[in-house]
Amino acid sequence: MKNTRTLKGIAVSAAALLALTACSGGDEGDGGGDAAESKDVTIAVFNGWDEGIAASELWKNILEGEGYDVTLEYADAAPVFQGLSDGDYDVTLDGWLPLTHAEYVDEYGDEIVDYGAWNDEAKLTIAVNSDAPVDSLEELADNADVFNNRLVGIEPGAGLTTATEDSVIPSYGLEDMEFLTSSTPAMLSELDTATENGENIAVTLWRPHWAYDAYDIKDLEDPEGALGDAEEIHAFGSTAFSEANPEVVGWLEDFEMDSETLHSLENVMFNENDTDDYAPIVEDWIAENQDYVDGLTS
Repeated sequence: MKNTRTLKGIAVSAAALLALTACSGGDEGDGGGDAAESKDVTIAVFNGWDEGIAASELWKNILEGEGYDVTLEYADAAPVFQGLSDGDYDVTLDGWLPLTHAEYVDEYGDEIVDYGAWNDEAKLTIAVNSDAPVDSLEELADNADVFNNRLVGIEPGAGLTTATEDSVIPSYGLEDMEFLTSSTPAMLSELDTATENGENIAVTLWRPHWAYDAYDIKDLEDPEGALGDAEEIHAFGSTAFSEANPEVVGWLEDFEMDSETLHSLENVMFNENDTDDYAPIVEDWIAENQDYVDGLTS
């Protein structure tokens, strides 16, 4: 299991800032114009954010098929948005709004271009096996024994963990359930074991995630809104790149990918194949979803 995340803001590191200057596509201060003219595209990818990695690898394949030279540069969220505003990066595909990345959009919004949302189903969840005898978080406390009085979480410092501890548990009276926190891989291992054994399990999760394609699970309804509203995943570009590349901008503005399609791509990339060489995996996935992919540039 790879490339999971804690769903919280990450501070800018000195190494990440150095990476910004190294990945510039043109002369310092030229806003990436030279890269655009030569059909070079630098896509910034958030470290450890699976949906952004999947979407970026998909668009790398698509754009290279259209004659572009695409480079993926990995960094944390803060330097990505700063790099877009400076023209060091051309595009990023993983901006969460209206909450997760709002502070960066507020800070850099005048120097970057929002291409719009390509997925509007991003949210924090509590998931259970599909045949579990509960459909709502309201029912969980009264059926805690069905899940061995356990709610399996991820990293202690994750935003999802904080929301569960501070909002979900008190809102639904789950104080008597044991809330286990360790790591995302550990949670997924528990989910895998329970599925194999036909056992009930409740886990903290989020959409989009490949687990929804790999396992027969469902989200529990959250009538109190304890986990917050769904967010949208947006693509953003630098001002210079956007002005110089209307063709690519048009494709990204029209880009849509529902969660079921995204989950299937994530699943083959991060679960079914134990490799970081995503290019051949994405190529095979495209061959199986050719009509969808063809529509992204038509």
